[in-house]
Amino acid sequence: MHRRLRYILILLLSLSIIILWWPVNNSDCNSEAILAAKTTNFQVHATQVIVQPWRGRHHVYGIFMIPDNYKKAPFFVLTVKGAGSYCSKQFGQIKNYNDIFAEPGTYLVKNFIRTRTALRLILQGLYFQINDKKNWTLTFPEPKTSTATQN
Repeated sequence: MHRRLRYILILLLSLSIIILWWPVNNSDCNSEAILAAKTTNFQVHATQVIVQPWRGRHHVYGIFMIPDNYKKAPFFVLTVKGAGSYCSKQFGQIKNYNDIFAEPGTYLVKNFIRTRTALRLILQGLYFQINDKKNWTLTFPEPKTSTATQN
C-alpha cells in the first residue's frame, strides 16, 4: 500500500513539474516576424533600466513610457542588445514607478529579462551594455485601424 502511494505521489509530482515548466506556445506573437516586418512598427527605448541581479529575481528590468493608443496591443517584443528578443503580452499599465511619472497621454510598462541571462552577460563583461537604456527597446506592431476610424 505504501509503495503504491509513493509511486502515485512521484507521478503527480512529475506531471506537475512538466505542466509548470512546459514552454507555452504563443502562436500570436512571432518576435522574428515582427522585427523583420516591412510595415511600420512603433519602437521605444527604456526610460530607466535597473540591473541588480544580486538582489534576486525580477531585479533586471526596463521601464518604458508608451503612448495610450498602444494599450490594446496584444503583445510587444522586448529587445535587449546582447540578451536577445522576447515576445511578451501586456499587463499592468501604471502611471508612476520609481519616481518616474507617465506624461499625459502615456503609461508605463515594466519589463524584465531573466536574472540568469543578466548574470551571464555581466560575467562576459557586458554590464555597461545591459545597463544602458538605449540598448533596451520595445517594439509594438502597428495597431490595426478599424473601418469606423478611417471614415
